[in-house]
Amino acid sequence: MKFSLRSQSRLFRRLIFITWAVFILGVIFAFTTIWAINRDLNGWFGGLPSLEALENPTEESKFSSELYSADGVLLGKYFRDNRSQAKYEDLSPHLINALIATEDYRFHRHSGIDLRALFRVLFKTVIAGQDTGGGSTISQQTAKNLFKTRTDLQGSLGNTPLWKVIAKLKEWIVAVQLERNFTKEEIMTLYLNTVEFGSNSFGIKVASNTFFNKEPIELEPQEAAVLVGLLQAPTRYSPILNPENARQRRDEVLSQLLHYSFIDKAAYDSLEDQPIVLDYNVDSHTQGQATYFRSVVRNYLMKWCEDNGYDLFEDGLKIYTTLDSRLQAHAEQAMASHMSVLQEAFYEHWEGKDPWVDQDGERFDEYLDIFIPRTPQYKSLVARFGEESDSVDYYMNLAVPTKVFYWQDSTASEKDTVLSPIDSLKYFKHFLHAGLMSMEPRTGHIKAWVGGINFDHFKFDHVDQGKRQAGSTFKPFVYTSAIENGYSPCYTVIDAPATYQTGGDPPTWTPKNSDLKYTGQMLTIRQGMARSINSVTAHIMDKVQPMAVVDVCRRMGISSSLAPVLSLCLGVSDVSVYEMVGAYSTYANQGTYTKPFFITKIEDRNGNVFPFIPETREAINEETAYVMLHMLKGGTEEAGGTATGLSRELRTDNEIGAKTGTTQNASDGWFMGVTHDLVTGVWVGGDDIYVHFRDFQYGQGARMAMPIYQKMMLAVYDDPALPYRKGEFQRPARGLSTQLECGDIMQGTESDSLANDLPELMMDPDDIF
Repeated sequence: MKFSLRSQSRLFRRLIFITWAVFILGVIFAFTTIWAINRDLNGWFGGLPSLEALENPTEESKFSSELYSADGVLLGKYFRDNRSQAKYEDLSPHLINALIATEDYRFHRHSGIDLRALFRVLFKTVIAGQDTGGGSTISQQTAKNLFKTRTDLQGSLGNTPLWKVIAKLKEWIVAVQLERNFTKEEIMTLYLNTVEFGSNSFGIKVASNTFFNKEPIELEPQEAAVLVGLLQAPTRYSPILNPENARQRRDEVLSQLLHYSFIDKAAYDSLEDQPIVLDYNVDSHTQGQATYFRSVVRNYLMKWCEDNGYDLFEDGLKIYTTLDSRLQAHAEQAMASHMSVLQEAFYEHWEGKDPWVDQDGERFDEYLDIFIPRTPQYKSLVARFGEESDSVDYYMNLAVPTKVFYWQDSTASEKDTVLSPIDSLKYFKHFLHAGLMSMEPRTGHIKAWVGGINFDHFKFDHVDQGKRQAGSTFKPFVYTSAIENGYSPCYTVIDAPATYQTGGDPPTWTPKNSDLKYTGQMLTIRQGMARSINSVTAHIMDKVQPMAVVDVCRRMGISSSLAPVLSLCLGVSDVSVYEMVGAYSTYANQGTYTKPFFITKIEDRNGNVFPFIPETREAINEETAYVMLHMLKGGTEEAGGTATGLSRELRTDNEIGAKTGTTQNASDGWFMGVTHDLVTGVWVGGDDIYVHFRDFQYGQGARMAMPIYQKMMLAVYDDPALPYRKGEFQRPARGLSTQLECGDIMQGTESDSLANDLPELMMDPDDIF
C-alpha cells in the first residue's frame, strides 16, 4: 500500500510537470507563431491587415449605396451584397443585450481574447466531450468578418492542417489590435454592420428592415432575439425558410437574456409564448417605387463612379435626387389607372385579332419574323444548335412555364401560365406602353419619372431611352420661330391645301390635315396651333424655313437628329419625353433653358459631398416665351382646341398651356402640360409603330395621353403636402410689345399681309368649300 501511494505521488508529479511543460511549450509556440505571423516569415502565413486598414476598417467593408428622394424617402439601393451602415446610437438596447448574452457575455471585460471562455471551451471539448462552439469573442468575429483572415490572408501554409490554428491566432492578433484602436461601442457597431442575416441582407440595418420593416433602434426584445439567432446559421434559423427552427433558436436567445438578467422571468414567459411576427420585404432592383428612374440613375452613376474612383455597389454612397416620392406616387397611380382601362379598350378594339398592321392598315404578316430573332430564347437556341437546326423551331414553339404581366383592375400584376417563347412574344406585344416626366421649370429638378407600365417585365425606358415621333407637340417650336421673326398670335392663315417646293426629292410637298378636311376659314396662328391644323403650321414653316426651326429646337434642348425639311413641322422626327419636357420648360422659365437633372448631391461615407449644378442658358427672350405660353393656353381656351376636354376643375383659377400630339396611323399619342411651377410630358403607344389603334378616334393624344396628365395633376393639387399650386404665368418684367388680343381677325394689316400670300397657295376650291 505504501509503495502504491508513493508510486501515485510520483505519477501525479510527473503529470503536473508534463502539463506545465506542455503549457509552457504551447505558450512558446503561440508567441513564436505570433511573431512569425506578424512578420509573415517566408510567406507562410499571409500577413496581417495593414495599419491603415486597421485604423479604417470600414474601408474593408462593402456597403450598399442608397438613393434618396428630395423629400427624404429611401427609393432604392445599389448593391452586390445588400448592406447599409448603422451607427451605435441607431441600435436598440434589446439588440445589444441579446448579442452580448448569446455571443460574448464578457465582452466589456476582456481585451479581444476571453481566456476564461477559451479554457472553458477547452475543458468541455477535450475532457467532457461536449461541442460548445469556438469561444470566439465579438472582437474576434469582427476581425474575421472585416479582414477575411481565413480566406483572403492565406500564405503558403493555407492548405495545410495547421491553417485552422494559424487563422485562429491571426484573429486573436487582429482582435487585440482592434481593441486598442476602437471603443467597445465601435467594435459592436462594426460587427453588426458586417454580419450576414440571410435573405440577401447584410448588416443589422438591412436585416431589421427586411424581416420587420423597422429601423434597428425600433426592435423589440423578441425581434432582436430572432435576428441574433440568425447569426449562428442564417439558413437553418431563417424565419422564412425554417420557421420552427427560427422560433426554437429565438427562445434560446431569450433564455440567455433571462440567464444573464437582461429580462425577468415574467417577460421571458410572455415573449416565449408569442409567435414570430414578420413584416418581410426583400430589397429588389425591380420592385418598389420609381424603378425606371432608379435604373436610369444607376447607369449615370456607373459612369460618375468610374470617373471619380468609387464603386457604386460597395462604397456606401448616399445619392440625393430631385424626385419627389409623393408626386412620383401620384404619377405612377395615374398611369396605372388609365393604362389598365386603355389596355382593355385596346383588346376590345381588336376583337381578338393581332394588333400589328403595316402603313396601309393591313395585317403585317412578317411582324413576328422581325422580332423573334431578337428574343433571348432564340439567340440562346441558335448558339446551342445552329441557326438552321430544326431544334430551334421546336423549342421556340414548345410551351414552358412562364410568368406574365397583366392588369388586375388598376394594379400591375403577375401570374403563372404555360406559353411557348413565340406565344409569349405575341402576348407581350399586345400591350400599350407609356412614359411620363414632370419637372420644375425654374430649377430643372425632375420631380416624377415613370418610364413604363411595369419595370419587372418591360425594362425599356420610354422617358429618355425611347424616342418616337412627336406629332403635333412639335408644332410650338415652329411657332416659336415665327414669334421670334415678328409674327404675332393674331397673324392669320387660311385653312386650305397648299403645295410647297422642297428643293429635293420629291420636289413638292402637300400637307394634309389629320381628318383630311379643310375648312377654308381664316385662322389666327393661335387658333391654328390650338386646333392642331397642319395646313396652318406648314404655311408658317415655309415662311420661317426649317433651319430656323432646327436652331430653335437646339437652343431649347432638343438634341435628337432633326431633318431640316418642311415636313419636320408636323413632328416626323423622333424625340424623347425627356427632351420635350426640358424644351417646354423653357417657356415657363422666361426663356431660359435648364437641362433637366435628377441628382442634387452625392455624399460618400467619409462625409465628402459632391454637389450637382444644373446647366442653364438663355434660349429665347422673355417676351417670346410668354407669348408662346399664351399660344399654348389656346389648346384649352380656343373653340375646337385639342385640349378643351381637360378637366374644368383643373383649369379653374389656373393657367395651363396644353398641346396634344398624334402621329401617323395613331402610333403615338402625346400630351404636354405646362403650369407656372410644373411641366409634364406624357407619351403612350405600342412597343413599336406597328402596334396601335386603327383610327384616331381612340389613338389620338387627347385620349391616350391627356387623361394620365389630368389624373396626376388633380391628385397633385389635392395633396396639401406638395408645394404645387394653381396660378398664373409670370409676365415679362418689361411688359409686352406683341399683340395678344386679336379682335376681328379679318381686319388690320395682318389680314392684308395674308392676301399677299394667297397666290402662293395652290388651292382647290372644292376642298376649301
